[in-house]
Amino acid sequence: MGLDVAFWILAVVGVTAALAVVLLGDVFRAALSLVLCFLAVAGIYLTLNADFLAVVQILVYVGAISVLIILAIMLTREVQRGSPSNRLRIPALFVAALFLVVVIYALLNTNWQISSVPPLEPTTPAIAGLLFGEGGFILPVEIAPILLLAAIIGAIVLVREK
Repeated sequence: MGLDVAFWILAVVGVTAALAVVLLGDVFRAALSLVLCFLAVAGIYLTLNADFLAVVQILVYVGAISVLIILAIMLTREVQRGSPSNRLRIPALFVAALFLVVVIYALLNTNWQISSVPPLEPTTPAIAGLLFGEGGFILPVEIAPILLLAAIIGAIVLVREK
C-alpha cells in the first residue's frame, strides 16, 4: 500500500517537472526541473524494485547529463532571454500529438504479461556480472566518462573569451 502511494506521488512530481521543463521560460530553471524529473524517475524505479536502474538513472542522468546541460547553460551568453518564439511551433505540436496517439495506441493494443511471482534472486548482481564480468563491457563504461570530460573541455574552449 505504501509503495503504491509513493509511486503515484513520484509520478505526479515527475510529470509536473517534465511539464515545467517544457513550459518554463527561464532555461536554467527548466534544467533544474529536468534534474527533478530524473530524480522522480529514479524514485519510480525504486518503488518497482528495479534498484540497478535507479542507480544508473542517478549516476548517468542526474550525475552526468544534468551537470553537462547545466554547465552548457552556464557557459552560454544571454541565457536570461530564453528561447525565442519559433515559427515551427504548430508543426511541432502536430508531431507531438501524432506521437501521443501512436504511444496510446501501442499501450492499449499490447498484451502486457504481468508475472505474479517475484524474481527468485536479486537482479543487480546478475546485471553487474553481465556488464563487468563475463560480458566484458567494462571498457565502454570507462570510455564514456572520458568522452564526457572531452566534451566539457571542448565546450569551455569554444565559449571562452579570446
